[in-house]
Amino acid sequence: MEFAELREAIEKIEVVDSHAHNIVSLDSSFAFINSLSEASGDALSFAPHSLSFKAMTTALLKFFFYVINQSFHMRNLREIAQLYGTESSVDAVEQYRRLSGLQAISSKCFKAAGISAILIDDGLKLDNKHDIQWHKKFVPIVGRILRIESLAEEILNGEIPDGSTWTLDAFTETFLKSLSIAAYRSGLEINPHVTREDAEIGLSDVLRRGRPVRITNKSLIDHIFTHGLDVAQQFDLPLQIHTGFGDKDLDLRLSNPLHLRALLEDKRFSSCRIVLLHASYPFSKEASYLSSVYPQVYLDFGLAIPKLSVHGMITSVKELLELAPIKKVMFSTDAYATPETYYLGVKRARDVVFSVLRDSCIDHDLSVTEAIEASKDIFTRNAIHLYKINIGVEHLGLKASESPSCMPGTLIAEHRVSLVRLLWVDASGQHRCRVVPKKRFDNVVKQNGVGLTFACMAMSSAVDGPAEETNLTGTGEIRLMPDLSTRRDIPWKNQEEMVLADMHLKPGEAWEYCPREALRRVSNVLKDEFNLEMNAGFENEFYLLKKLERDGKEVWAPIDSKPYCSSSGFDAISTLFQEIVAALNTLNVAVEQLHAEAGKGQYEMALGHTACTYAADNLIFTRETVRAIANKHGLLATFVPKYDLDDIGSGSHVHLSLWQNGENVFIASDASSQHGMSKVGEEFMAGVLDHLPSILAFTAPLPNSYDRIQPNTWSGAYQCWGKENREAPIRTACPPGIPNGFVSNFEIKSFDGCANPHLGLAAIIAAGIDGLRRHLRLPQPIDANPATLEGKLPRLPTSLSESLEALQKDEVVKELIGEKLFVAITGVRKAEIEYYSKNKEAYKQLIHRY
Repeated sequence: MEFAELREAIEKIEVVDSHAHNIVSLDSSFAFINSLSEASGDALSFAPHSLSFKAMTTALLKFFFYVINQSFHMRNLREIAQLYGTESSVDAVEQYRRLSGLQAISSKCFKAAGISAILIDDGLKLDNKHDIQWHKKFVPIVGRILRIESLAEEILNGEIPDGSTWTLDAFTETFLKSLSIAAYRSGLEINPHVTREDAEIGLSDVLRRGRPVRITNKSLIDHIFTHGLDVAQQFDLPLQIHTGFGDKDLDLRLSNPLHLRALLEDKRFSSCRIVLLHASYPFSKEASYLSSVYPQVYLDFGLAIPKLSVHGMITSVKELLELAPIKKVMFSTDAYATPETYYLGVKRARDVVFSVLRDSCIDHDLSVTEAIEASKDIFTRNAIHLYKINIGVEHLGLKASESPSCMPGTLIAEHRVSLVRLLWVDASGQHRCRVVPKKRFDNVVKQNGVGLTFACMAMSSAVDGPAEETNLTGTGEIRLMPDLSTRRDIPWKNQEEMVLADMHLKPGEAWEYCPREALRRVSNVLKDEFNLEMNAGFENEFYLLKKLERDGKEVWAPIDSKPYCSSSGFDAISTLFQEIVAALNTLNVAVEQLHAEAGKGQYEMALGHTACTYAADNLIFTRETVRAIANKHGLLATFVPKYDLDDIGSGSHVHLSLWQNGENVFIASDASSQHGMSKVGEEFMAGVLDHLPSILAFTAPLPNSYDRIQPNTWSGAYQCWGKENREAPIRTACPPGIPNGFVSNFEIKSFDGCANPHLGLAAIIAAGIDGLRRHLRLPQPIDANPATLEGKLPRLPTSLSESLEALQKDEVVKELIGEKLFVAITGVRKAEIEYYSKNKEAYKQLIHRY
């Protein structure tokens, strides 16, 4: 296979170096060389006065080429000589450097490397190092990384403000006033609950040793680190941690990132984003696991590239990507002292990332297009997103179509974010939000939430007030608590963020009516009783409408009348979808495919599957994104089930599977299975089929929903299931890669875009739990159009009234969903039935709500 396109794309990327160090003067003292030789174990030891300037710089170069990258030093030398146009010898390169000067060679190295931004850790002790401002001569954007332990030692080596001796309170106060973004280097068995008494003893121990202060007491280090976490979290700053190899005074046994589990599990710091440096080598697999499990953990493979052998570099990056999302892996050079280290770090990284992504394409894990996007994420977008780097299109060498307004990961400076939206979805499936200034969000709302009336979960699609029979009124208030793990920059609004909110009676106490909590609750039952987790992936169908004027009235009409999967239809609107997919990419929502649907102006977008709680969150982000970007282009996107009674309906089909210990256990373990699914898979699905009439009250929540669920429309009108039968409401699927005769998931077609995704999935899991408890078996699959078997198959509810009647008789769903929430939902559904029965044309206004 040829991968020239991938290679070319990687070479063109203007990279963001998210961890590096200062460059030193050419006439730096030999204290630097001595410190390097000690770090490497090399026998180099020179007195500063014993060598000429030329000999000193030659020795430095020799050290660089022969010690730092000993395994392939000749390759380094050849590449630098080629860059400078000299002979491939240390003397020739040294002469070129001396004649050209540091500024000239720095300019050449940075330009050849293609670096657009650097974050510099200036805590590394180097003699005559240039300050951060100096580096801005060569790179448009240079930021600072502040080391926690270096700052703490600097404070203790200084004078206390009032002239007395340092106390823990005085030290901590001074430390917190000085702290910004932090790096941490020590053993990783951090005690997040270190006591004040132990920290005071630690401080006394450190001060008793005299100056210069070297902080080695673990209790004091843990105290400093946890306060650093508080500050990083307060100001939404990532925190980098040295893991794995790279520090001579770090016990490698204590540098395994798995030691961080206690810290990562501590809810106080759950929203603080942590970056594991150095690829955690030789613990790259462990780092990948942590990144896959904890949403706040990110990875950086600096130092592993170029320090390791070629095989080691490739293996380490592959191990990082085995479990970690590509969106959470970043590049850095960890360069220091000489500009050549920046150049070679980037050059090696391009080679390694190409090799890794090429192999992923060969193994069919990625397409070439996906690999190109992944390379852009790794080298640029992920760091821009995480560190909130204000980097313009002029510094990235991108096309105008990839300008910051639509480029994935492009973010404005943190201090320019002015508003934060707290999003929730109510019982009628409507997206709503409260908006607060960012300063108030950080200072107040993150901890205390915002107030909201009890009536928020009693509103119907037609009336913004509490419906009768919900037992909820305007009396009483809850707290909307932001789930900081869902906090996202809004790609289409440069100065805003959004975050999904939970509903609490008071901070820390969940409200029984909270939809997200309901899904967690039934998911926990599934996990506790059966050790199972449900994955979900949604297919979103929607119409794109344009505004017209007819007979003096404003109307919304389809943007086209192209047929199903029309290439010309998609081509006409592809620019819009490029922006939508790019925005979802930034929001960490995976899009698997999209196409024109059968309705006029109708499209479908399929999302990747993930744990059901995340899938529901992703569906909310997707709806927000599609509607907002369509609006930006003067269009209206609507997910209404039957916006036009004479055209095809829109669903939000959901694919479901069961997982145990990271494996899909819905699939049969051997070919003897009757239906290609496991016993637990069959029992779960049988429960869903059995309760489907009452589930519809959650997944098809409006009277308009039942205008869509009709025979011969691929929406599933009869209570049955089939193998790859798109007329059945439940269809087992055998996607590419699954052996013939086996099924990996099942699809529910009677789920639409007006459903609250958390409540819909909660009802499905409740039904599946009942199937598992009662060991239900499936009837025989239907392989014909169910409409041709009328009289032999029960019809699913033809109206919301019928599904509500089924729900009110369903004690299983009532018990697992929770009685109070159950009553509120039935009350809202009754209000929907009453309103639309009296207002036959009111459904036409739903396009402005869904």
